[in-house]
Amino acid sequence: MELTPFATLTLTTGSEGLYMLGATPAGTRIIQEIHGAELVGDRVKASLLGTANADWLAIDAQGVATFDIRMTLMTDDDAVLYLAYSGRADWSEGLGRGPIFVGAELEAGDERYRWLNALHLFGRGGVADGGVRYEFFQGS
Repeated sequence: MELTPFATLTLTTGSEGLYMLGATPAGTRIIQEIHGAELVGDRVKASLLGTANADWLAIDAQGVATFDIRMTLMTDDDAVLYLAYSGRADWSEGLGRGPIFVGAELEAGDERYRWLNALHLFGRGGVADGGVRYEFFQGS
């Protein structure tokens, strides 16, 4: 399989909208609201839409973080997209210390973006400057 660059996703988070649940059956549960998002690639450019956007993060006893991120985006030409991705990171050295590896899917009802529905993207990201930045790749 060859991976070709697809887009960069930059998320803005912060202490507002950060909920520490503590120990749960899934591990230490942290819910982090996403305050801003920019998805920029050669074929798509979109930003965060609405407020129902968050990461439902769990960290197990060994420091493995499991991500469950969902958000709504608006393209620069007014199409609504749904982005969901999940993945893992070894954060045994501390929160945010280590790369995040994810698999992502986009959904679109707008005819101009239905081609996104067939893609499964792979990404690598990391915590940086009050948020997270990912590079997404398309398999071929």
